Amino acid sequence: MSFSDGIEERVAQIRRRDRRYARNGYYFVLDALDYTIEALGRDQHTGESRHVGGRELLLGLKELAATQFGPLATVCLERWGIRTTEDVGEIVFNLIDCGLLSRRPSDSRLDFADGFDFARNFEEKFRERLEAISQAEFVL
Repeated sequence: MSFSDGIEERVAQIRRRDRRYARNGYYFVLDALDYTIEALGRDQHTGESRHVGGRELLLGLKELAATQFGPLATVCLERWGIRTTEDVGEIVFNLIDCGLLSRRPSDSRLDFADGFDFARNFEEKFRERLEAISQAEFVL
């Protein structure tokens, strides 16, 4: 997603009224949306990008965070104020309210409720790798 086309100003407007989430948190959610749209592909009938629901976005965000940040994914997300999947929903609805995203009538903040536990998810995903690293012997 290109952040030069008015997105920066809109995110700044959001942050003036809601300081819970860092600017990079908004950008990461937008990147996760792009990632998810790309992964889902286009609608077979219309050829347009599919609508992405809350649960789908959470899965895409989880994959993107693991790919980009590895075992530090939880740390990065928390640094931006994103501690729960509900926080992702709040960011999405802030982006909807400012006109950067659109929604369907059926879209709700509840779509993001109890999606997954960030710390547990990323810890489990990288546990084997971290254990191997911690047990490795280094020769200086």
